[in-house]
Amino acid sequence: MPFFSNQGVRYFQFENFPSSIIHAVFTRQGGISPAPWDSLNTGGSVGDSPANVRENRIRAFDALGRKPESLFDLWQVHGTRAIFVSEPRSADSHEDKGDLIFTDNPEITLYMRFADCTPLLFSDETRGIVGIAHAGWQGTVKGVAIAAINAMREHYGSKPENIQAAIGPSIGVDHYEVGDDVIAQVRESFGKESEFLLPKYDKRRHFDMRKANELQLKQVGVTQIEIANLCTACHLEDWYSHRAENGKTGRFGALIALKG
Repeated sequence: MPFFSNQGVRYFQFENFPSSIIHAVFTRQGGISPAPWDSLNTGGSVGDSPANVRENRIRAFDALGRKPESLFDLWQVHGTRAIFVSEPRSADSHEDKGDLIFTDNPEITLYMRFADCTPLLFSDETRGIVGIAHAGWQGTVKGVAIAAINAMREHYGSKPENIQAAIGPSIGVDHYEVGDDVIAQVRESFGKESEFLLPKYDKRRHFDMRKANELQLKQVGVTQIEIANLCTACHLEDWYSHRAENGKTGRFGALIALKG
């Protein structure tokens, strides 16, 4: 399993991404936050102190050799809006709202936060583009993976066969029981494929977000897909899980950038 550690910060990397990019999905290890956010919490809206969050983010960036001021992040809203980034977000500016970020500028580090939702990372080496997306159940049924590929095609001229996609650590289907409202929206979005995505565990329906995002990526022509197959709820020593920790937890970060 491709886990690495630098300066006490433990992170996961995908094996098949090109060497022309820098990326990581950070575990919760290596930060300064106290319980229940222990320790590398990068979520600023979960009750942890802003000073801790800033220090944890700096540690994460330092571990990958990225300048903290290269950051561009978003206020994630469980949608499909894409932002195309040409310069870092200034420290005193408000976060824009959206769930997909793309750049072709090596001076920018794209960054998002998670705790059960699915990180989606993208690279098109032929066009010199990277991207990251946030796919919770709402974003998944709205087609955030499809929106990501369409955004890369329309804005940068990417071809799906040249895009490498990665599906990061997220809550596994065995831990993700869902109710009637979610079931109805999954069935509406995925049609005949929905039964495959909504298996029963003890007569209760669960939703497989990883397979749903993989299915959408394949539907729009992406053939290079790597899946972490790491459950956030199963491995609380490494990941934050909103579901498994009853909402009292932090957020782990993920970043992607082009090498200069």
